[in-house]
Amino acid sequence: MTTNSKEIVDFWFGNALTTPEEYGPRAILWFSQNDDFDRDIQIRFGSLSEQAARGKLDAWRKEASSALALVLVLDQFPRNLYRSSARAFEFDPLARDMALEAVSSGFDKALHPLQAVFLYLPLEHAEDIELQNRSVQLFTQLAAEAPSELRTKLELFTSFAQRHHDVINRFGRFPHRNEVLDRHSTPAEIAYLESGGDTFG
Repeated sequence: MTTNSKEIVDFWFGNALTTPEEYGPRAILWFSQNDDFDRDIQIRFGSLSEQAARGKLDAWRKEASSALALVLVLDQFPRNLYRSSARAFEFDPLARDMALEAVSSGFDKALHPLQAVFLYLPLEHAEDIELQNRSVQLFTQLAAEAPSELRTKLELFTSFAQRHHDVINRFGRFPHRNEVLDRHSTPAEIAYLESGGDTFG
């Protein structure tokens, strides 16, 4: 059975965009480990990241909502499908390219602000200071322009973008990824992690 982009967007956001009380529980699913949620993604969408990497979903790049679905498939789904393994980050370069293309096309302006967040997250995930600068700029602008009822939520996303930026500005990479990516940690990185430095899940 062929999956369409709307199924992905509807699955990911549920009622969080239209029902305020649904936002909190949905955000917990997005940003905390939940084995049932991970399993659901595996069953329903488990092959899509690979398909996207092979260009099989390139038609989705042409419109705002389907481009968002493609970014979710490349950036968010691998973090659920391959949690605690190097594969969780395997699709990040493609996710960044898609995100930058979508932003360049103005798709973020056509989406609900909480959907635009997920177009920006690949930049927040990047181990690259220029992309981190862009991430902070985009999140800051999004919060400033958002409706008042969303501003607090979006300011929280902005604060997390700044925290990601600060880690990359300091180390040039995310130290908490070193073990899973088989990278040698420097003494400064070890001290940072042992002192409770940000690990971002």
